[in-house]
Amino acid sequence: MLKSHYYDHLTEAGCDEAGRGCLAGSVYAAAVILPPDYTNDELNDSKKLTEKKRYLLRSQIQHDALAWAVGVVTPEEIDKINILNASILAMHRALDQLSVRPEAVIIDGNRFKPYQDLPYTTIVKGDAKYLSIAAASILAKTYRDDYMNELAQRYPQYGWQENKGYPTRQHREAIRQWGVTPLHRKSYNLLGDLRQLTFDFGD
Repeated sequence: MLKSHYYDHLTEAGCDEAGRGCLAGSVYAAAVILPPDYTNDELNDSKKLTEKKRYLLRSQIQHDALAWAVGVVTPEEIDKINILNASILAMHRALDQLSVRPEAVIIDGNRFKPYQDLPYTTIVKGDAKYLSIAAASILAKTYRDDYMNELAQRYPQYGWQENKGYPTRQHREAIRQWGVTPLHRKSYNLLGDLRQLTFDFGD
């Protein structure tokens, strides 16, 4: 069973991101503040849930949370500041939008940069240990999936409705055949072993 909080007697926000390993699209992050002593046996790391379950839980999280928000960093920004910095910036942007100011922050993973003057703790596999981080992982994942499904309508040849921008064989074959879009992360090794790219979409 996941724990309700890390810091005693502080209003804490849980943060997680989605899309770090993708070849295309923005990176998304969410911040969630849940009520004290909140319980929900169904919450878990978003990767361990079915797509249908994630969307059902998203509605519940948004209903139950004291505050929640989603932050986004674009592919252009990722290429300028690298994906680690972009992931942290997306979390900061999510925290900026919370309607309730947290008194502490817990983050999935092992890297973060201070946010304002708040105490924070990074927790490896935190999305499988703490409810607010699990909730943030679900929001980040589902909102990013919505975004990639929308982009798939504009660029159907890349299969983003299935691969969501991740480096599948299908995705890399499409890049090899069609070149890159303005939404691809140019700082990534987009083709794997084949390093030479043709930037066809006005780049």
